[in-house]
Amino acid sequence: MSVAQDHYIGIDVGTGSARACIIDSTGDIKALAAQNIKLWTPSSGLEGSQYEQSTTDIWNAICNCVKQVLAESKVDPNSVKGIGFDATCSLAVFTHDTNEPVPVTGPDFKNDGNDRNVILWLDHRPLAEAEKINNTNHNLLRYVGGKMSVEMEIPKVLWLKNNMPPELFARCKFFDLTDALTYMATGKEIRSFCSTVCKQGFVPVGVDGSVKGWQEDFYETIGLSDLVTDNFIRMGGVDGVNGSWMSAGELVGGLSEEAGQQLGLPAGIAIGSGVIDAYAGWIGTVGAKVKLSPGHRDDSVAPNDVSQAFTRLAAVAGTSTCHLAMSKGPVFVPGVWGPYRDVLIPGYWMAEGGQSATGELMKHMLETHVAYDETVKEAEAAGKNIYDYLNEHLKEMAKKTNAPSISYLVRHFFFYGDLWGNRSPIADPNMRGAIIGMSNDKSKDGMALLYYSTMEFIALQTRQIVEAMNTAGHTIKSIFMSGSQCQNEILMDLIATACDMPVLIPRYVNAAVVHGAAMLGAKAASAKPDGTTEPLWDIMNRMSKPGKTVWSRGDAAEKKLLDAKYEIFLDQARTQQEYRKKIDAALKGSSLEGQEAN
Repeated sequence: MSVAQDHYIGIDVGTGSARACIIDSTGDIKALAAQNIKLWTPSSGLEGSQYEQSTTDIWNAICNCVKQVLAESKVDPNSVKGIGFDATCSLAVFTHDTNEPVPVTGPDFKNDGNDRNVILWLDHRPLAEAEKINNTNHNLLRYVGGKMSVEMEIPKVLWLKNNMPPELFARCKFFDLTDALTYMATGKEIRSFCSTVCKQGFVPVGVDGSVKGWQEDFYETIGLSDLVTDNFIRMGGVDGVNGSWMSAGELVGGLSEEAGQQLGLPAGIAIGSGVIDAYAGWIGTVGAKVKLSPGHRDDSVAPNDVSQAFTRLAAVAGTSTCHLAMSKGPVFVPGVWGPYRDVLIPGYWMAEGGQSATGELMKHMLETHVAYDETVKEAEAAGKNIYDYLNEHLKEMAKKTNAPSISYLVRHFFFYGDLWGNRSPIADPNMRGAIIGMSNDKSKDGMALLYYSTMEFIALQTRQIVEAMNTAGHTIKSIFMSGSQCQNEILMDLIATACDMPVLIPRYVNAAVVHGAAMLGAKAASAKPDGTTEPLWDIMNRMSKPGKTVWSRGDAAEKKLLDAKYEIFLDQARTQQEYRKKIDAALKGSSLEGQEAN
């Protein structure tokens, strides 16, 4: 007779889809489901691109996914004890008086029936607002890498203030998307440290003299003094006064009757404080019991002591890539977001580097190539996706030409890929792409080499971020990957070789993030009457699943080539900035100064 097990549900909302998984008490995934979510682009272009979503649409997708995993797993809904959420770091807006979604589409901000109340993370409409914020040089900017990114939420709130009818803005309350989801699940307006500290300029009480978490003078300086009223109630309030803040997975409350009916679950299930999606990737990967050689671990502590997390970089790779590292104390890294205290494990600090576009970059470089359509047909005929097909083609090209490595084929081709700006460590949204060595080759071979150079850029920029973090005081010795890019054998090999450190691939390659979210549900379900919960690292240690390790192949010639390419990569980044400054200086005082290209 089998023993009844408890189960936990993880819910992950990414840029393009919502996902749900159900796990048992050992961490094994019993079922997984996904559904696309809608994305609106009211305007797009080189500057100020706009991307919007709807919490109503997202919640409907979540409900469908949860019902699907319950049906497929045949798990008794009454055995589900906890639910955890993660989502992109997007801004969700509701009315504070009626709790209705507030449309964020200018210029009229009218609801078109779709409840478009979410400004997505990659929305770049508040470029001017971000610049204004950063020109304050306020002390809190030290805790977001020195500059507040246009991808963060306060620039977006300020854009709404500057563009909305005043009477509508006065009715708005603001959530990070994951906090909006726990609010929709429980009816409780509890905020997560992960969301507010990482993306809203919240500085935990006691850090650098912070008293309320929110910095009143900062809000007043940037033009958001009306949000200071009533102890920041429209941003979530002040902890212990008119609001509550929690670290990852702490118990927010029970699933409400209404939400339970929508999800097909009984009311009262423990809901854990959510995290930004990349942080769920950290939770779902870095606790795995893996075998690493000396030099790639901390040999002064037990193999899976929580201190090992300090040596492990979580690289969560999807549309973009986030690079997360934990430290015992604050480590300030120019151009890297953070340090953030309490966001995952109370008392510990996180730093977040990132690449604004990686999966999206590869997709863009392929789709805009003249040989793309024909190559897609060939890949489909071979029963492969475009990436696997090109990887095989690259190997064949190297073999036919007797090249010592694929890297040798692009030895004189230099691609710099910050098409969407630079998140880390330059932290400049105005950075763009550059190519040296472009020819008139329109063939599939030419596209394959451009694709490889794009992966080479991703690997070299990963090295740049790791080196910046370690130079500042981190001790990163291994990279724990998650996301769809883990399946790209050539890319993983390039990252391992360029960074000269092992790359760990999780067992659940396509589900590491939602798996981490489910662990938040397990933590919430462990809550005792006094509110204390099982340590998150203990849950990770028990439920994380090791996969495989990719090591640098140790080819001295290829490493020497990549080292030289890295020096050129750095030079391309530096000279691009110098060129921009030269042009700006040449135009200063002329009739062309400040003019934007059409």
